[in-house]
Amino acid sequence: MGKDLQEVAAKDRLLVAGLGGGASVDGVDAALCELAGGTSAPFEAKLLAYHDEPYSQDMRERILAVAEGEPIKADDLCRLNFRVGQAFARAGRNLLEKAARKREDLDLVGFHGQTLSHLPPRVEVGMQTSLMVRRGSTFQLGEPAMIAELLGVPVVANFRVRDIAAGGQGGPLGPYVDYLMFSHPERTRAAVNIGGITTVTYLPKGGRPEDTLAFDSGPGSMIIDGLVQLMTLGKQRYDKGGALGRQGQVDGYVLGELLKHPYLQRPPPKSTGREEFGSAYARYLYEWGIQRGVRPTDVLCTATAFTAITLADAVKRFLLPKGPIEEIIVSGGGALNDLLMSRLHKEFDPNPITTSDQFGIPAKAKEAFVFAVLARETVQGRPGNLPSATGAEGLRVLGQIIPA
Repeated sequence: MGKDLQEVAAKDRLLVAGLGGGASVDGVDAALCELAGGTSAPFEAKLLAYHDEPYSQDMRERILAVAEGEPIKADDLCRLNFRVGQAFARAGRNLLEKAARKREDLDLVGFHGQTLSHLPPRVEVGMQTSLMVRRGSTFQLGEPAMIAELLGVPVVANFRVRDIAAGGQGGPLGPYVDYLMFSHPERTRAAVNIGGITTVTYLPKGGRPEDTLAFDSGPGSMIIDGLVQLMTLGKQRYDKGGALGRQGQVDGYVLGELLKHPYLQRPPPKSTGREEFGSAYARYLYEWGIQRGVRPTDVLCTATAFTAITLADAVKRFLLPKGPIEEIIVSGGGALNDLLMSRLHKEFDPNPITTSDQFGIPAKAKEAFVFAVLARETVQGRPGNLPSATGAEGLRVLGQIIPA
């Protein structure tokens, strides 16, 4: 017998699993959280366990191929959608086992799925040079009903779509949770999440949720990961600790060309993804660098610097005019890349940089943690988007609920 949705929504303290597939398409991130408080009581969050589970090589290659534009038949997409849902359900079971918890203990799952395509709204020039807005769209792979069925709990999924429908970017999704976790009455902070894409959230001291500003600054680890896979012929999926990048040097000309990317000039609100900085971009950069006689390790080192510099430039251009930032909190897999972190320290000196680990959330667990918190907000009827971050027409309760 599955958990009753109304009973779950009425509970003040919930055990929630967050499940997400990052932009790098390396596998499932899963976080088990105990959550309480909210509207009338201080927000409480405790991370009990984290588990990451890589996709099979076949599944990863298939997802990447479709995401990069390879044609797929409707029946093959249908099967892949359910296979991905099963993979997430399996990761959820393994998370519970790691935490020594039973399925009956779990109240809820927040499921982001694997983003296959994310197309934020764009302002375009029409036939008569007039401006028009192209409404955005987004599609996350992975059937949430499989998770509800196999784990026996309600699932909240498809978080992006309601914000998109309300005219927003559909992301970034983490700023509301950044506000709950990191806002401070006397310190202005910037919360930075470096996954496949880098997201920055501005948290003014003593600010309200509507004072929060957030956007995707540009690439995170996505280009770095793509280059490493090309360099190692697929034997490595990422630059562990930044070891490969440290073997190279920044090529000034290549870096200068990268910094001309049009996305970097757009003002917030804005979001981006694999469509602009995915495998195709990494392959182009790699091959272009080789043609210019740039060593692969130099291309990788330059791409790492590109991630740090675009973040620093976005902060200086869009956030510092609002006032000084006293602390920068970094999360996401990029926080484990020592070369990238050393570059960030250089770019932001003398501002102190710490990681979300200091707040009880291991850097790699942050994104899955976000989906757990958003799921709880949804079943209890609270909005999870910040229009100041996404550009949506207003606050919206996010996601679609699949009962157990």
